[in-house]
Formats: sequence, structure tokens, C-alpha cells
Amino acid sequence: MSDTYTFAWLVLLVAGVGLVALLSNRLTERIKIPAPLLVLVAAAIAVNAIPDLHAPPERLVERLVTVALICILFDGGLNMGWSRFRSAAAPIAISGVLGTFLTAAAAATFAHYAFGLSWYLALLVATAISPTDPAVVFSVLGHREVEGRSGTILEGESGANDPVGIALMASLVSAGSLSAGAFGHIAGQFLLQMGVGAAMGVVGGRLVLWFTRNVPLPSEGLYPLRTLACAFILFGATTVAHGSGFLAVFVAGIVLGDERAPYKHEVERFHTALASLGEIVAFTVLGLTVDLHELGKTDVWVPGLVIGAVLAVVIRPAFVGLCLIPARLRPNERNFVLFAGLKGAVPILLGGFILAAHVAQASRLYGIVVIVVALSVLVQGSLVPAVAGWMRLPMRTSAPEPWALGVRLAEQPEGVHRVTVGPGSTADGCRIEDLPDFPEGAWISLIVRDSQPLPVRGGSALQAGDQLLITAAPDLDEDLEAVFTRAVGEA
Repeated sequence: MSDTYTFAWLVLLVAGVGLVALLSNRLTERIKIPAPLLVLVAAAIAVNAIPDLHAPPERLVERLVTVALICILFDGGLNMGWSRFRSAAAPIAISGVLGTFLTAAAAATFAHYAFGLSWYLALLVATAISPTDPAVVFSVLGHREVEGRSGTILEGESGANDPVGIALMASLVSAGSLSAGAFGHIAGQFLLQMGVGAAMGVVGGRLVLWFTRNVPLPSEGLYPLRTLACAFILFGATTVAHGSGFLAVFVAGIVLGDERAPYKHEVERFHTALASLGEIVAFTVLGLTVDLHELGKTDVWVPGLVIGAVLAVVIRPAFVGLCLIPARLRPNERNFVLFAGLKGAVPILLGGFILAAHVAQASRLYGIVVIVVALSVLVQGSLVPAVAGWMRLPMRTSAPEPWALGVRLAEQPEGVHRVTVGPGSTADGCRIEDLPDFPEGAWISLIVRDSQPLPVRGGSALQAGDQLLITAAPDLDEDLEAVFTRAVGEA
């Protein structure tokens, strides 16, 4: 009986901590400190203050965070979809890959000359702190979303540079040192992981899509679980094939993002919730590995603060800004992307790789990485809403919509399009009966404005933000986008 009560207390404690972590997002809206930092700090204080609470084994931490990242990256790809990715594919690829290399090289150079770290150790730290995490940015923005390509680039850059950073760190740790032979090994391993990961992601995404469309299941609740299982299978198969499993699941999510599939909305909601849970788990587990006594040492917190500040103020604006020149973003959008390159769970995970490899000064290097992440999330993350306002960044409010209106169909509907009226588009402010270039045979079936359905009449004037359900031929996506989504004069 005592074991039953002990287990009950454990369940109560874990559930309570989880609930508090979920509610921390509400606190974030008031104090403008990102919830992940609150979770990380709380876990670090708990493991250092409670004698019976110990840091989990390094291997367990790595595996839990890996599972969390699979969920986060797959959901990120799903939310982006091919159409959004295609609109900013070049800047995402350049900033996510080349930008990560340039950032790591510049940060390693600074760490070597400023704090006397050997080139190998400096490159390990620099690689760990190069990846970014837009989830932290969006958590402090609350119900506001960044419009245009800048938001897409922020999401896409992180989805790309997380696998890049992980693959680069794995190659560096495997090489064990820097030499001409080591550089060849690192380059070969990196190219292999990226190439196999991207290819497996595309093929895997198409196979998952075929599987979900052609193999029915007896219950709608099983469809999200099947997609989750497929994501983990893809990660495992790609990793076994010496590719980047993280890149594969992100690419597969992009492939699936815009495609129709049975119970697609249920699948998307499930993965979004799972990604949020994964972020909480990742920061909680990583927080349990933080040694506050180590962070208090001068040779840890001073380099961490200085490197973090230089990274945010000098290195990222200079080198990632260089990568964003071909994107031709407006100055305010480009500056926001450069400012909002916050650090998250992946840098601390990569710092864990350094610990697990037992390199020289491993604890010190890990502490420096933690300080860089904490500085980025606390200072930059807290300023994100204010900076977005100062830069007059185009944003939209996305209030929660807990109620849904819809119908169930036994077969996949053909020729049903859901569009949102864009600001400055042809349809913005125009009556339905006066819409120019409206495709022949198309019919607006439903208008939703301010979360309320409106009657559809010829004299109904449309407004930016209206959500429309349109019945039209399946191949009219581009024509409908030109009328309802794209601003007048935009290519």
C-alpha cells in the first residue's frame, strides 16, 4: 500500500508541475518573460535546492529532448507547409545553413581570442549557441502573429538551423579535434547527414501522405497517433541511414502541411499540443542538468554574458544579415528577423553533447552555453513585443477560436477552397457582386468575420481578415489567391 501512496504522490507532483508550466504562458503575457525561461530557472533552482532531487543521467536527458525536438520540428513543418516555405525558400536555406556556419565561425573566433579557449573548444561552444528558436519569440508575442515573409523566415530558419547545428556538433564531437583530416571528416559527415535527411524527408512525407489517404483506421482518434508513429519511424530510419533525422521530420512536415488528408485538422491540433508539451519537457529536463554553483564562477558567467551580447548585437546582425540580402525584405522586417534570433532548447542540448563527450573543461563550456541562452531569452525575449512595436512590424491578432463550425464527409471534397482576405488585396473593401477577375463558376459559400458567420449576399462588402469558404474548380488556387490574398501590385 505504501508503494501505491508513493506513486500517487509522484503522479500528483508531476501533474502539478505540468499544470503550473502550462499556466506559465498566461504569466508570460503579463510580465513579458518567455515561459521557457521560467521553466528552465524553476527546474534549475529545484535540483540545486532539494537534496533528494538529482540531475537525470546524460543519456536520458539526450533521449527525452530528442523526442521533444522530433515533435517540435514536425509540427513546425506542418504549420509552415509548402506554399509558405516556397515563398521564402532561398532566404531560409541560406540563413539556415550558411548563416549557421558563419555565425559559428565568427563566435568561435571571438571566443578564442577574447577568452583564450582553444580553437576546438571555441568551435564547440560557438556551434552550440548558433541555432535559434522562434517558439520563444512567438510565446512572448501572445495572440499577435508576424505577417509577411519575415515570420516565415524566422520559423524556417530555426527549422533548418536546428538540424544543421546538431549535425555539425555530432561531426565535431566525432572528430575529436581540428586538423586537415578532421575538417574533411566533418565536411563529409555533414553533407551526408543533410543530403540523406532532406531526401528521406521528401520521400517519407509523400509516403505518409499516401498512407493516410489510402489506409483507413476505425477511429478518428487513431489518425494523429498514426502520423506521430510515422514521424518517429522516419526519424529512426533516416538516422540509421546516416542522415539527419531532425531535418527529415521537418521536411516531411512541410510536405504534408498544405495537403488534404483525412482528419487533417485533428492531426494538426494534436501535433501542436504535443509540440507545446515537448517544449515544456525539454526545458524542464535541461533545467535539471544546470549546476548553479558552476554558473556562479567568474570564468563561466563573464564569458557567457560577453559572448551572448556580442552574438546578439554584432555577429548575428552582420553575418545573418548578409545572408538575408537576397530576400529583399523591408528594413523593419529584416531588422526584426535579426533581432529575434533567440536561443532555446537546442543550444543547451548541444551543450549536453559536449558534457557527454567528456572534452576538456566540459562543465565550464556547458555553463557558458546556459548563460548565453538565459541572456538571450531574458533580455531579447522580453524586448520582442516592444521592438516589434517600434519597428511597426506588420502583425495580425490571432485570438483563440474555441468553437468550430463544420460538416463531416465520407469522401475527400473536391474544389473547396478556404482563403483569408488579405489587406490591400482586390477583395479588400469590395462587394461580392463587384469582384473583378472572380473565376467563373466559383461560389462563396461562407464568410466568417470576427469569429461569427455572416450571410452571403451579392452586396456583402468583404474586409481584410475575413475567412471565406469558396466552391470552385480544384485548379483555381492561383486565381483565387490573386483576387483575395495577394495585395494589388504584388507579384
